[in-house]
Amino acid sequence: MVSLRQTRLPRRIFQLVTGLAAFALGEALIVRAALGVIPWDVLHQGLVHQLGLTIGQWSILVGVVVLLLWVPLRERPGVGTVVNVLSIGLFLDLFLSLLTAPNALWLRVAYLAVGIVLNGLATAAYIGARLGPGPRDGLMTGLVRRTGGSVRVVRTAIEVGVVVVGWLLGGNLGIGTVVFALAIGPVIHLSLPVLTVRPAPPPPEPLPDSPL
Repeated sequence: MVSLRQTRLPRRIFQLVTGLAAFALGEALIVRAALGVIPWDVLHQGLVHQLGLTIGQWSILVGVVVLLLWVPLRERPGVGTVVNVLSIGLFLDLFLSLLTAPNALWLRVAYLAVGIVLNGLATAAYIGARLGPGPRDGLMTGLVRRTGGSVRVVRTAIEVGVVVVGWLLGGNLGIGTVVFALAIGPVIHLSLPVLTVRPAPPPPEPLPDSPL
């Protein structure tokens, strides 16, 4: 049986990097829509409001802290985990510097819708590359394994806690946050099977020598 390691690595790295960049672009569109940001960005915005820096910088710093929480949970990061922590925040600040906030409500709604779909596709892309989960995803799976709770309960508890803390700090909690929470799962569910890298097919068996 051919292992995943025998699958061409360049395709997986390309899918990882483009997925993370696309995730940050979708995230930036949602921020600029100003209708409520994704759950973790509620926390990042709250930290910006209280302590300064940029939302991308806080994305990196929070990612590092979450990654440290993997140690007692005995989760193992992959190269994709480290790239995730460092790159999304950098890409996010870049895209926010290039995107302007629209004034028309219909355009803000369009930003939100495109951002959610792009986030879902991008999440499926970087998870499907199978080079290591994101730090927040690993926190969820580690807690599920250690507590015996369901993925749904653990993920919901994490995101609700993050949103509440972020909102108390001044983060932008709105209808967009709720729509994101309801829509992101189905988008990932539909796109993940298509974007998951499968093991390479085994080479064909050599034909037996023909008798003379």
